[in-house]
Amino acid sequence: MAPRKRLSLPVLLLPLLSLLLPQADNRSFIVDRINDRFLLDGAPFRYVSGSLHYFRVPRVLWADRLFKMRMSGLNTVQFYVPWNYHEPEPGVYNFNGSRDLFAFLKEASLANLLVILRPGPYICAEWDMGGLPAWLLQKPEINLRTSDPDFLAAVDSWFKVLLPKLYPWLYHNGGNIISIQVENEYGSYRACDVNYMKHLAGLFRALLGDRILLFTTDGPEGLRCGSLQGLYTTVDFGPADNMTKIFALLRNYEPHGPLVNSEYYTGWLDYWGQNHSTRSVLAVTRGLENMLKLGASVNMYMFHGGTNFGYWNGADEKGRFLPITTSYDYDAPISEAGDLTPKLFALRNVISEDHGFMLYRTFLPYPIPEPTQFWVPNNGVHDRAYVMVDGVFHGVLERNMKHQLFLTGKGGAKLDILLENMGRLSFGSNSSDFKGLLEPPVLGQMVLTQWLMFPLNVDKLVKWWFPLHLMKSTRPQTPSGPTFYSTTFPIFGEGGDTFLFLPGWTKGQVWINGFNLGRYWTKRGPQQTLYVPRPLLFSRGGLNKITLLELESVPLQPQIQFVDRPILNSTSHKTFVYSLSVETPSAPEPMELSGH
Repeated sequence: MAPRKRLSLPVLLLPLLSLLLPQADNRSFIVDRINDRFLLDGAPFRYVSGSLHYFRVPRVLWADRLFKMRMSGLNTVQFYVPWNYHEPEPGVYNFNGSRDLFAFLKEASLANLLVILRPGPYICAEWDMGGLPAWLLQKPEINLRTSDPDFLAAVDSWFKVLLPKLYPWLYHNGGNIISIQVENEYGSYRACDVNYMKHLAGLFRALLGDRILLFTTDGPEGLRCGSLQGLYTTVDFGPADNMTKIFALLRNYEPHGPLVNSEYYTGWLDYWGQNHSTRSVLAVTRGLENMLKLGASVNMYMFHGGTNFGYWNGADEKGRFLPITTSYDYDAPISEAGDLTPKLFALRNVISEDHGFMLYRTFLPYPIPEPTQFWVPNNGVHDRAYVMVDGVFHGVLERNMKHQLFLTGKGGAKLDILLENMGRLSFGSNSSDFKGLLEPPVLGQMVLTQWLMFPLNVDKLVKWWFPLHLMKSTRPQTPSGPTFYSTTFPIFGEGGDTFLFLPGWTKGQVWINGFNLGRYWTKRGPQQTLYVPRPLLFSRGGLNKITLLELESVPLQPQIQFVDRPILNSTSHKTFVYSLSVETPSAPEPMELSGH
């Protein structure tokens, strides 16, 4: 009998990529209050973001830092706009060189990152005067961050320059800015001037329109004065704080919609004369994992701290004057110098759900007409890499086993690497067993950079999306590379426990009725069958669905078999065969499964 449905993995990836790289038509980013989530172009969306400040990183390094963030599994970057960095004197504006925030937006777009923008006017950020221009103090009686007419006049003048420049970059206009913060943690400021916040909200709406999502963020104690009706309320807290209590408090201000932590602290700032601040990898990763399990959207502050070059550091007043150090390393996942830290790899594992599959993508920089060596230095494939060029499977790289392939392809061809996590070390080593590509791959003599990385929730794909978007089957190719196969079968009678046997299949993953049975590796063995507990199956004529992700090669006449005892090392067995041959399509036949 024919496989009723067959779909290659690159096609299945399309819905994920369409979320990350949407088309210009019908673009939207909105709050779905009924289902407590964001919608991006009408599809459910959760951002996992990191903070990086363009004004703390040399322009020539922007692309490097952004691509490292994307490679870490982030889909969004959050950053401030310091007013004093762009208007050094009243009416004098500078958006050139390292101050060209629009060039930074473009680099973020090239890195396939959406943007959460925080233009203030006050930004804190441990930046000089919190981003407010010092020339405001030429009026000694001015009340900053209030509805003082002198302060509002300066704010209005600045935003009437900045915000129109940002308008083309809004997501619904074809840009990558999905949301914009109004002010910054205003609830922590002594003034608590609601008229000031209303003025800012009205100004942002007048200059940016009604479609962009505007939000506020505050620590738990600041929500009362920092939130404003009409602006989406979010909260800030770190790994040591009580997440359950804080999110419950947030619901008092934002009863419906996605939970959002806009500043989840990966580290902390440093003061002169005090110890360097750190946050443990375990605490930071555990907190992130718990928030993601709740379905929350999260921004990690900071993901890359950078440097307070020149005289731009700020200072705190905590019983005494505490100036901030030049380094803004922040104990962030990407160090001040751009190095990848153990914290980054640990967070990446959490973001990618710490198991399963990750897709890496880049494009061939030049034509490769002759077979050219492709490899990853220092045994840097953890654990198996399935390599495809323009969707054509070229082979496997494997940790400690197979270290090179030979590739051909046209210049600009899409190079995909599907990375499989085969299990993290549980004995024999105290070292951290990071997963993914641990070193940049090399093609010939060229190190390939500018990789995009897509964490794949394959279980969710199989359970929800896959049944709704199936393509007609075609004759399998050998080797086929990563490919989904699916069919249905009924069971007569009560049935019982059984074992799934996949003769001729190579390696992959199996789901029955949406439940992940686990890996099969028929070609390598010794295990040849997978245990199928009776409660997973619908009996008495109920229709069961089986889905296989074959990673390498299927038999020319694909079949699945159910047997009455395990084949762990070539034991005898009684077989019930269900064919997935592509030649003779027909309706699924009833099947009796013997118990034991």
